[in-house]
Amino acid sequence: MINSEFFQPKYLPTWILILLMKIGVFIPFRMQVFLGKNMGKLFYHLFPRFRKIATINIQQCFSDKNTDQVHALVKKHFESIGVSFFETANAYYAKDKKIQKLLHIENEHYLTDAMKNGGGIIILSSHFMPLMLGSRALSLKHTIANIYRPQNNRLFDKIMVKGLTNSGGIMIKNSDTKAIIKAIKNSLPIWYAPDQDLGNRGSVFAPLFGIQAATITATSRLAKGTNTAVIPYCFIRTNKGYHMSFSAPLENYPSGDLVKDASNTNQILEDQIRKNPEQYLWIHRRFKTRPEGEEDFYPNI
Repeated sequence: MINSEFFQPKYLPTWILILLMKIGVFIPFRMQVFLGKNMGKLFYHLFPRFRKIATINIQQCFSDKNTDQVHALVKKHFESIGVSFFETANAYYAKDKKIQKLLHIENEHYLTDAMKNGGGIIILSSHFMPLMLGSRALSLKHTIANIYRPQNNRLFDKIMVKGLTNSGGIMIKNSDTKAIIKAIKNSLPIWYAPDQDLGNRGSVFAPLFGIQAATITATSRLAKGTNTAVIPYCFIRTNKGYHMSFSAPLENYPSGDLVKDASNTNQILEDQIRKNPEQYLWIHRRFKTRPEGEEDFYPNI
């Protein structure tokens, strides 16, 4: 039952967004991409703050690119943001058959083999634009616990949780450490994306694109349990649909050295990003926390 609070005028734009998402799932994939990219071109002009953040991030991470190449990648990124509207709609409301039809799966045996072993499983991911759809796709064949950060918009947060749980997913807040540990101990695979800057607390500085980035240490701490496999997972859009791929579980992880482990996971995520840079979440201030004495990457933003 919907809380009466959500019928306040401030939630009207969210209700309109939800209606558009429910309509959007009926649009064929190629048309979703076409419409989404054109929406993204509009967003590029409407949101100068995010455009500046993306430009700074890409300039820092791809120092070999000239100004024109950086701006071209930023524009492609905003097109991907536009497409993500439909991808999120598909994650919450599309039929399983539609999603299954769009999937090309590679090396799923790394996940299924780990599940047979009966230990804990951490599915290591990063914030690509089809993020929510990648979570939904996992739930088509497997019971997965999604570790998520609650949205500031309480109505949209409720819709997100309901959309993914209705399709078989399990939702655990990123602040609920006890529930996360319990899931791992019970051999329930957790889907985890540790690639955002959450400040100094619980983080170490480790290189990402050659930049010292504040990187949370929770991944290696959670993997301390006996027989816990950390499996890199990547979900990106292609011309024909979506490529879902798994890599071999990390070896000698955790090592007992938090910086070494953070450097390891950052390198894996960096490799994923380099293959499909326009689909990564560049509008997040990934380098907002700097080592002492280093200047702010995002002054006045």
